[in-house]
Amino acid sequence: MAISLQKGQKIDLTKGNPGLNNIIVGLGWDVNKYDGQADFDLDASAFLLDATGKVATDSNFVYYGNLKANGVEHTGDNLTGEGEGDDEQIKVELKAVPADVDKIAFTVTIYEAENRKQSFGQVSNAFIRIVDANTNEELIRYDLGEDYSIETAIVVAELYRNNGEWKVNAIGSGFAGGLAALARNYGLNVK
Repeated sequence: MAISLQKGQKIDLTKGNPGLNNIIVGLGWDVNKYDGQADFDLDASAFLLDATGKVATDSNFVYYGNLKANGVEHTGDNLTGEGEGDDEQIKVELKAVPADVDKIAFTVTIYEAENRKQSFGQVSNAFIRIVDANTNEELIRYDLGEDYSIETAIVVAELYRNNGEWKVNAIGSGFAGGLAALARNYGLNVK
């Protein structure tokens, strides 16, 4: 049975699951009834961060435009969010993540949110879950029960190293400014 996290809660991932190496980070959401003209396109991303909390190179930003880097692989962009379960998934091979990556931040953003007049206030049932890729067992789940209003990007959770083990931190922090604001926050140069 999966451990359910609350915002701000930190929990061990690998210490309690010896031998765990391949995980799937599933992110999902539902769009509330919405009378706008455009579909909602939410995008999951992963920022591989160094000790300063920044992305050392552009390749350490995994998203729909760069699907694979350093043990982290995005399985592809879901343009509509239709269907049940995970809307997008990011696979992580823990042992393949370079030692200079201290933390992986998992985020969700709304594509072209400003142009489409969309925000996370129109999204519900957002979650992140971590699954053992070998057994398909859900290990950890964090349901973002918060009501967001103007935010167009959310740092959902972080996977981080601590004394040789991997831990999970449930963040749930919203940003205005979408993917560009998040990328700048993590040290990427964005136009």
